[in-house]
Amino acid sequence: MRFYDEMHLESGAVRDHYGAFARWLSRQTDETMRRKRAEADLMFRRVGITFSVNGDESGGERLIPFDQIPRIVPADAWRTLEAGLRQRVRALNLFLHDVYHRGDIVRAGIVPAAQVYANAQYRPEMQHVDVPRDIRAHIAGVDLVRAGDDGAFYVLEDNLRVPSGVSYMLENRKMMMRLFPDLFVHNRIAPVAHYPDLLLETLRASAPDGVDNPVVVVMTPGMYNSAYFEHTFLAQQMGVELVEGKDLFVDGGHVYMRTTHGPKRVDVIYRRLDDDFLDPLAFRSDSALGVPGLLDVYRAGRVAIANAIGTGIADDKSIYPFVPDMIEFYLGEQPILNNVPTYQCRKPDDLAYTLANLPDLVVKEVHGAGGYGMLVGPAATKAEIDAFRARLAAQPDNYIAQPTLALSTCPTFVEAGIAPRHIDLRPFVLSGRTVKMVAGGLTRVALKAGSLVVNSSQGGGTKDTWVAG
Repeated sequence: MRFYDEMHLESGAVRDHYGAFARWLSRQTDETMRRKRAEADLMFRRVGITFSVNGDESGGERLIPFDQIPRIVPADAWRTLEAGLRQRVRALNLFLHDVYHRGDIVRAGIVPAAQVYANAQYRPEMQHVDVPRDIRAHIAGVDLVRAGDDGAFYVLEDNLRVPSGVSYMLENRKMMMRLFPDLFVHNRIAPVAHYPDLLLETLRASAPDGVDNPVVVVMTPGMYNSAYFEHTFLAQQMGVELVEGKDLFVDGGHVYMRTTHGPKRVDVIYRRLDDDFLDPLAFRSDSALGVPGLLDVYRAGRVAIANAIGTGIADDKSIYPFVPDMIEFYLGEQPILNNVPTYQCRKPDDLAYTLANLPDLVVKEVHGAGGYGMLVGPAATKAEIDAFRARLAAQPDNYIAQPTLALSTCPTFVEAGIAPRHIDLRPFVLSGRTVKMVAGGLTRVALKAGSLVVNSSQGGGTKDTWVAG
């Protein structure tokens, strides 16, 4: 299988947008690169940037694996990506508003009713509930991959519940500027440091009507959550309070936080926990993480929640195949960014094809995330394929299948030196008064040779992402 090389042409020549960096890299020794990696590890340890690895029996946190060779995207390619991302997120927000109101797309027969209203992520409590500007997915992390000889970009999935990873994007850039300041003198690289300002602007724009100076908080499940560093980081960068459910309470139809100066009304909650745990009176009664009565205040329009309750339906993998149809239905446009071809295993013909071709396909749980609950056929053993075949046959509605993509590669500094490793890209799209994003995103890299799984929870790492001027 041939892979698109981000840095080199098939002839071996360096692509134009990597030219200056390649000349710099040729002057670096392995010893220098190893020393810089050690410096990065030390600084990340001091800052406390850690992550959890699936299957780590110790249950401990590890340093985020960071690679000091950036992924560079030329400006013209980024302009196309940005236009496609804006288009896609606009359509997803229109879809969310529609299915919680009139349901036109369902009545038109474009998206099956069962895929919406019987979906585990659908929240009937949100039916006919209006939210400011009809925006429900304020923060979206859209996963992109490049594949094929031409390196075309494809959307792999949409993350609209509690998308994470933006703190790594920001810290990776800060790290590169500390390690190699000369690179930023001699290369025109689009900035990303203003993301927290854009995020705060987006959150403030989602405040309930009539609130001129909204109080914004970041709501975390607590310090034992694997993304707790990001929660604290974003609260600090925005200059807002980081709270847990126990710090908030409902009184007189409003939400308040406890402070040393007494209760303070809260207008916008950037929540970093799933719907089920937000309100024990409405969802999981055993949740100790939420705020009793929060849903009633939210439904009454007296507090905003980002992302909105019920947004998970639009990032469910069973809904993903319909996003191009949403773009045409709501916007009257052709999709700028294509989906990966997808087999919906709830369909008999698609299931039959998937079962017959498991060794060549990637099969995913429709509600899964983080690389869990999936089969990568070409990397699986016969026993793993047989076991997955049984699960798939028993519950076909729970799965989709896709061809194994030849993910693009980027030079990466590993133990043996510089070698190609597979990557993806997660830009972060903010929807408030307008749709905004910084030029860049989180590039994740599969550090194991030949691996196509880039998730940090599965042993992947990250790179700084440069949009070249």
